[in-house]
Amino acid sequence: MPKKRRSELVRCTYFVWRLQHRQDVWYADGRSNHPNAGRHSLGTKDRGEALSRLPQLDQTVAETFGLTPPSTSADRPPPRLTLADGRRLYEEHLRRPRATGGVRPSTQKRYRAVFDKFIPFAQSSGTSDWRNVDATFLTKYAARLEKDGYRHKTLINELTTLKQTIRWLIEAGHLAGMDPIRLHLRKAESERAYCWQPQEVAAIVNYCRTHIEVSWVGDVVVALACTGLRISELAGLRWGDIDLQQRLLRLTDETAHGDRNDFGRRQLKSSRSRSFPIHPDLVAVLASLPRKDAFVFHGPRGGRLKPDTVRTVMVRKVIDVLAPQFPSAEGVKGFVEGRLHSFRHYFCSRCADSGVPERMIMEWLGHSDSEMVAHYYHLNNAESRRRMERLDLLGNAGKRITG
Repeated sequence: MPKKRRSELVRCTYFVWRLQHRQDVWYADGRSNHPNAGRHSLGTKDRGEALSRLPQLDQTVAETFGLTPPSTSADRPPPRLTLADGRRLYEEHLRRPRATGGVRPSTQKRYRAVFDKFIPFAQSSGTSDWRNVDATFLTKYAARLEKDGYRHKTLINELTTLKQTIRWLIEAGHLAGMDPIRLHLRKAESERAYCWQPQEVAAIVNYCRTHIEVSWVGDVVVALACTGLRISELAGLRWGDIDLQQRLLRLTDETAHGDRNDFGRRQLKSSRSRSFPIHPDLVAVLASLPRKDAFVFHGPRGGRLKPDTVRTVMVRKVIDVLAPQFPSAEGVKGFVEGRLHSFRHYFCSRCADSGVPERMIMEWLGHSDSEMVAHYYHLNNAESRRRMERLDLLGNAGKRITG
């Protein structure tokens, strides 16, 4: 015999409710009353929160049956929304289909990290209701993050996420009567990745070419330096994306495509498909690679190329080895801080210095505006000097008189 479900009776002003816990959510069952008060979800997993919501439910149902005059909105206390419930509602909203505005799993993961930090802080500060989260409280939270050593950019991202959460909860009717938080956030320029210099990239490629254990890294480096692709995009690059005859590379965002059981759907960060010509140096690498499967690049053991593996090997077996050749002044970002994303900065900077139109660079990188191109561009000092020396600013007056 199945074990009988246990419940408790709670007597309120107008009805007797049977409190039940099903599928992690508390319900109030009033069907044994006369009139039948029905069965209602209390919308919480917490028993104490469920009990605190019962009186309002009792009042609302009594008004429905005419047992008491309708109360005015001023008489009713606003319904509470626990931090856990608000988080659950917002995360369900984020998980909606991409076609209706849902976000990719990586973005959902980033939002979870925000809530994982914020909710324990709020509870330790005596706050368990989203209605108690205001500009003053978020400022207090920002001070804690700053004290714990988090950078300015992290503070901005965390507070922006929390403001967006509250705005959505208000618009969805879960925080009726509240206004969106007005808190000005001072956006600061984020710290940019190091941009490789041409001689550094040449040294990396030459080293990889002459050391068999990292020769596969050399192919990856050439591809990143010649395309500006993100490492995740390169790892998912397929032979079907490459037309060697036309020397054209096509990256298609497959978010709206059907499931691909062989290697999954590609989701580009910008959600924008793009194509661009293949540089001759990369053509030579592609022509030399064996076609083992659908993917172009492979790891050290011949399997799928994993971004984390590339990062680890690149730092330990290439950058750290070559670092003594490219020293930098103390406190100045230099060769040793270079990473895989530095090749995206390198590609953008070399294109700009070579006179490639900004619009074309935007298309190649997959950006819809020039702000990110400006972020990726690093002025090369040598190129800057050459350009300055070519300028004729004073004409004949600038010529020195000798004799």
